[in-house]
Amino acid sequence: MIKVKHLVKKFGNFTAVDDISFEIEPGERFALLGPNGAGKSTTIKMLTTLLRPTSGTLELNGHNVVKDQAAARKSFGIVFQDPSVDVEMTAYENMQLHAVLYSIPKSQLESRIKDLLELVDLWDRKDSFVKTYSGGMKRRLEIARGLLHHPKLLFLDEPTLGLDAQTRNLLWDYVQKLSREQNMTIFFTTHYLEEAEINASRIAFIDQCKIIATGTAKDLMNQTKTKTLEQAYLKLTGVGTRDNNAGPQNAWAERNRAKAMR
Repeated sequence: MIKVKHLVKKFGNFTAVDDISFEIEPGERFALLGPNGAGKSTTIKMLTTLLRPTSGTLELNGHNVVKDQAAARKSFGIVFQDPSVDVEMTAYENMQLHAVLYSIPKSQLESRIKDLLELVDLWDRKDSFVKTYSGGMKRRLEIARGLLHHPKLLFLDEPTLGLDAQTRNLLWDYVQKLSREQNMTIFFTTHYLEEAEINASRIAFIDQCKIIATGTAKDLMNQTKTKTLEQAYLKLTGVGTRDNNAGPQNAWAERNRAKAMR
């Protein structure tokens, strides 16, 4: 479903992703984990056509992400790290807009929207403005919207950030159901290590812009002689704190802003 070979992304002299390679099979739930600035979001942005790689190859569902962007985009749905629904519209209107963007046939539109809003327990609030939704409800709407065009792959970039434990558990229940019943491939990032340990069928640790370990949670714990995935993660990436804005992309942008102000 996903093939990444020798992927590199540079911003000026800074390397944000440094020669990473991996493959993900259909139906896998794959977690990319790492400290702030390690290259997780940059990798997702390249996979989802939002950033062009400096070098290397990317394939989604057999489509070259750089050469055939339109076909690649039809293969996936995405829930961004930052909220992306229009809060001045209703849930139903958000879904309708997405349907137009993906050219979903009118004959299928109403049934798809109803099925997905029921899946995420929002059908009863379909006509409410999204600005009246809680954070968890907005996340559930984003998942429903991302599935509207029947993608084979779902990207989740820290989807449970800021959610309470109950809502996080409910969201992962939906994700597990999609993976199990539709054989959907799930690619996600999270800073909640227990989420990855429970929900990922395979995990990759990325640090200093390179993938440093890959395997099941059990593999990684055995490799590091630890008892939890969090312990394995800390043993491989260290226990020191990381600056939220320490990524090479942000450093490159800050340097350019400083030059512009001189």
